Amino acid sequence: MNQKLDVFLNYLTVEKGLSANTLEAYGRDLSRYVGFLLEKGVLQPDQATAILVLDFLSSLKKSGLSSRSRARTLVALRTFHRFLLAEGYANDNPTSQIKAPRTLNNLPKTLSPEEVERLLAAPVGDSYLDYRDRAMFELLYATGLRVSELVGLRVSDLQLDVGYLTAFGKGGKQRIVPMGESALDEMRSYLHIGRPLLEKGFGSSILFLNRSGNGLTRQGFWKIIKRRALQAGISKNITPHTLRHSFATHLLDNGADLRAVQTMLGHVDISTTQIYTHVSRERLKRLHARIHPRG
Repeated sequence: MNQKLDVFLNYLTVEKGLSANTLEAYGRDLSRYVGFLLEKGVLQPDQATAILVLDFLSSLKKSGLSSRSRARTLVALRTFHRFLLAEGYANDNPTSQIKAPRTLNNLPKTLSPEEVERLLAAPVGDSYLDYRDRAMFELLYATGLRVSELVGLRVSDLQLDVGYLTAFGKGGKQRIVPMGESALDEMRSYLHIGRPLLEKGFGSSILFLNRSGNGLTRQGFWKIIKRRALQAGISKNITPHTLRHSFATHLLDNGADLRAVQTMLGHVDISTTQIYTHVSRERLKRLHARIHPRG
């Protein structure tokens, strides 16, 4: 099974061109799955059954994994078993009739517009890190980029004269995203004042740099936004995608077209974007329950 997994991951890398983050997630989920099967004495793909797949998903639930993470794992399992079937390594796909866990209750966590303003205002000083953090936060909220896309940006991806940037999403797919005036202003300040001090003359092409002059990582950004949220007095659990979720939800709250939001987020399937309509509806329901006399 481990040998077949290696072949599959190589196929995803060479044939599908998936991003490094996606490959890492597939490898992590499927390694856990193959380890579970080996413990059950399953040595060949044809020995995997629907019952074993359900047992594996059940073990993930018992370990505390969220329904959203379990649904993501099931996607990886389906893709793996479809590959095994197509390549002749197996005669059946045990995942074909298994439904994904319901994830509606695990809606994306967002900030209110007032909380976003506080977060954007948190880097208040004039240090090169303040210039960088203001630019990053404004850019994320203005564009809805994934954090992996943000830290992967190069200076050449910016087109400040026309107010757009070029983002490279999952699978290396390219899209053009408008930036907005506030983000443009902060980007100009960062490029003229903050970034030259971070770049230290090394000639890096990466847009957002750390103290050492190297490209910022996703983990590094997470630490930054957590620290800045505390500065802003925000008690919510902030994740790297919080501003992306807030971007989409606030656009839809203010009447944006769902297809336009889908394009800006880089979603292949509009059903992925529709989760943000649920966020808006849930907020309206809570508002009604709190304010209406018979709520």
